[in-house]
Amino acid sequence: MIADFTPETVTCEQLAALAERDLSDLPIIDPATRIGPCVGAARNFYAVGLNYARHARETNNPEPKEPVLFSKSTSSICGPNDPIILPRGSEKTDWEVELGIIIGRPCSYVSQEEALDYVAGFCTINDVSERAYQIERGGQWIKGKSAPNFGPLGPWLVTPDEAGDPQNLGLSLSVNGETVQNSSTADMIFSVAEIISYMSGFMRLMPGDIIATGTPEGVGLGLTPPRFLSAGDIVELSVEGLGTQRQTVVANDQ
Repeated sequence: MIADFTPETVTCEQLAALAERDLSDLPIIDPATRIGPCVGAARNFYAVGLNYARHARETNNPEPKEPVLFSKSTSSICGPNDPIILPRGSEKTDWEVELGIIIGRPCSYVSQEEALDYVAGFCTINDVSERAYQIERGGQWIKGKSAPNFGPLGPWLVTPDEAGDPQNLGLSLSVNGETVQNSSTADMIFSVAEIISYMSGFMRLMPGDIIATGTPEGVGLGLTPPRFLSAGDIVELSVEGLGTQRQTVVANDQ
């Protein structure tokens, strides 16, 4: 039995062994129990920007010719239902529903054809973003992507055999009950296999590494007029078959 999903245990081999385990004798968890992120103590949290054509257009960016890569601080990772904490002074905190990839084997220079063999599982991610920090302040995007609780993961880590075709999953997100994002991974510019193969040519991906694969249209920045999160807002999001997140937006009281 695996005590926790960490980079040491979230390997393709260990998850395959876990799938053979009879789980009927395990205790039922109280539904009120807090759910943590589906991967703990992650070493790397990567992301792909502008990976849906309509999202690129709504943010006035050209469609990229190669994947746009950036990182989020691993200290941003939190559970799927933990609050979104507005950074002190923030006025442009935004939402982004995304399909997440969890790597399950050391991965370097892999082809697109073999790339999915290196996936431990998939999850739902909200790539929470502070647009003023990300765009208006210049420099790298990481500073607008990395505040505490800007990386809700889960609730579930779903293995590839259970998740189905990663290029045919619905994604949706609502704010205060109003659906603002409703799309499919079929609309990605670069597929999951293309992303993994591309990244593995520049770096070694390791078990437990997280990759957020981009968000579809409907982010607050792209609305007319733009709309951003305020304390008290409720954000709900899901990726088909991977579970639902629900977050309350709160002010930073520290």
